[in-house]
Amino acid sequence: MSNSVVIDYLPESAKHYRDGYAIVAIDVIRATTTAATAAALGRRVYPIPSLEAALPLAARLTEPLLCGELGGNMPFGFDITNSPFEVAGRKDHWRPMILLSSSGTQLIAGAAEADAVYLACLRNVAPTVRFLAERHRRVAVIGAGTRGEFREEDQYCCAKIAEGLVALGYAPEGRQTTEIIERWAGKPIDAWKESKSVDYLRRSNQLRDLDFILSHVADLDYAFAVRHGEVVSIPVSATEGVAPVAASE
Repeated sequence: MSNSVVIDYLPESAKHYRDGYAIVAIDVIRATTTAATAAALGRRVYPIPSLEAALPLAARLTEPLLCGELGGNMPFGFDITNSPFEVAGRKDHWRPMILLSSSGTQLIAGAAEADAVYLACLRNVAPTVRFLAERHRRVAVIGAGTRGEFREEDQYCCAKIAEGLVALGYAPEGRQTTEIIERWAGKPIDAWKESKSVDYLRRSNQLRDLDFILSHVADLDYAFAVRHGEVVSIPVSATEGVAPVAASE
């Protein structure tokens, strides 16, 4: 079997890739950016699929920071919304973070039964590619989707990871994967700024998160794995992944 990469979207798509794939969850605006930012600062991060999952988890942790949104609104009793800007500015890194979002954390939870689960954002595309190429023959890069749509910022990030793997010898699976790679090839980092997600940030006066995302690109040398419900930061060297894992005969 040759090495391959596929691009898909929506949380419910994860079930198609639980057997034989490493899944990379992408939610640039904002869940995976928030999670990666918190984990890179040394904070323990626990993505959850629902509000109901928050209370029993919080009871097991010491002074957890509840971070998230549902339908754009911060749930009652939460400390901060799903904001990478706010997370980056906090000093209480010792507090574990419970993270909830409308789509991104649902995707992560839905991928839990896959062979391996990672999350990525624009901060760690290259190290994610290097890490995957040394360890996994089949990779599914999945955008979280919002209201049934594959948002442009997630397409861009998915395309860059898939493009990196293709450059290392992975075959794109299906027309959608090839088309998305081609659509975003050579495009500038802000080519998705007219997306509906950006419009939401603008209308809700949360453009600080957009500014944070665009000013923090390719600045983390970590892959982020999800193991036993927790985000784990894995340092990746600049030379790692130059040669992809050998395909089976």
